[in-house]
Amino acid sequence: MLYESTRGEFRKVSSAEAIKLGIAPDGGLFVPSEIKKISASKLAEMTGSTYQDKAGIILKDYLSDFTEEEIRECVSKGYGHARFDVPEIAPLRQLDSSLHVLELWHGPTSAFKDMALQILPHLMTRAAAKTGEKSTIVILVATSGDTGKAALEGFRDVPGTKIIVFYPQEGVSRMQKLQMVTQEGSNVAVVAVQGNFDDAQTGVKSIFGDKQFNLELSRQNYSLSSANSINWGRLVPQIVYYFSAYLDLLARGCIKQDEKINFVVPTGNFGNILAAYYASQMGLPVNRLVCASNANNVLTDFIHTGIYNRDRDFKKTLSPSMDILISSNLERLLYHLCNRDPARVRGWMSDLNQKGVYNIDKDTRAGIDRMFWSAYSNDQETLETIRSVYQRYGYLVDTHTAVGLSVYQKYAAATGDVARTVVASTASPFKFNESVARAILGEEAVKGKDEFELLQALGETSGVAIPGGLRGLDQKPVLFKEAAAKGQMKAFVRKILSV
Repeated sequence: MLYESTRGEFRKVSSAEAIKLGIAPDGGLFVPSEIKKISASKLAEMTGSTYQDKAGIILKDYLSDFTEEEIRECVSKGYGHARFDVPEIAPLRQLDSSLHVLELWHGPTSAFKDMALQILPHLMTRAAAKTGEKSTIVILVATSGDTGKAALEGFRDVPGTKIIVFYPQEGVSRMQKLQMVTQEGSNVAVVAVQGNFDDAQTGVKSIFGDKQFNLELSRQNYSLSSANSINWGRLVPQIVYYFSAYLDLLARGCIKQDEKINFVVPTGNFGNILAAYYASQMGLPVNRLVCASNANNVLTDFIHTGIYNRDRDFKKTLSPSMDILISSNLERLLYHLCNRDPARVRGWMSDLNQKGVYNIDKDTRAGIDRMFWSAYSNDQETLETIRSVYQRYGYLVDTHTAVGLSVYQKYAAATGDVARTVVASTASPFKFNESVARAILGEEAVKGKDEFELLQALGETSGVAIPGGLRGLDQKPVLFKEAAAKGQMKAFVRKILSV
């Protein structure tokens, strides 16, 4: 299996090279040269197998230059039971006869990013060895909150690597910020950016694209890579949990063989829902992919109109991990839907960079219409959904999962579709406990209390155990206090690496 750039101006590479590089040198994203298929009979064989076994089967087709033993070792290290607090890794919870929630937050940082970032460091170090890389790999990450901590935890003290995380100074929750700035490890660094997530992401992409700076780093035996979902090694493990959810439904007798289901995915950078798209193209019986946005509804507008326009007000919401106006992974989808025409992709991405807007052709838009549906929910609807889901089902959800559930109700009302539906739950409710507590306990109960008092109150009220990684965060020493202006990010990389 070889990988090609969506911009078409770089050679094809192996999976190990794609993972090591992270982003293609021409600015594009690596995609597989073909989509592997999994037959209905193979799906039936996989029913009832462990999450680790499912991961091994999915990954081996896309990591063809890794041996089966190497993949098994990476899977074992990434999804060992010591890393996740439930044996199922990604358990499926049923809310009613047609609605299920896929819990993706049982890893060490209580967010779905653990599903990929617990295995990526092992894939990365294997990839470096396979490609003869002698330099220290420097992982650069822009985060809207959850990726940063998950990447820091995954790469902490991994030999041959350093990791630098940039986060928007006022764009993450206090819990998310404390998870990052208290991170221990000899090879980690965390820097706030005086701007929003898109500013941080643009800055990181600019560093990757700076050929002179990369040559300078190379002379100092450093090589840049990424742990964001622009890295194929981050994206491919996410395909696994969509197969896992479907197979769990089959094993429970909730659906019949080949019965199509819907997935609803709270979406910001488009990586999580793109993994579901890849699963559908591999043969997973998917009826519709529902893209759930918050008030930063650039993706909703795009899916309905075919026009991507980032030129709009950036809104800080109660679901900060989705506060994104430039959805990088959408480029991969467009590449597939326009029949792998890199010239069209280059044109659209150039328009986005220069004008802030692009308009896709009718055939590409038709491909989106066939598979995707989208809507958004505002903060008030998010809080109301948290409250109503708790009252109706006794089930606690965070703000991002609530966006997904709210949008699902809009989808069902608009389409009348009664197909079995799985909503991706992307974070523990305790990670955004101020908003969840306000919805469950009321305004008076949260007034004057900090996030850690509310953490305790929410645990006592719901009877749900507080994740170990969130307890006592406020007692840990803050190790990273520096903030960079948008134009200073490269200077901070130099400073951290002593280049």
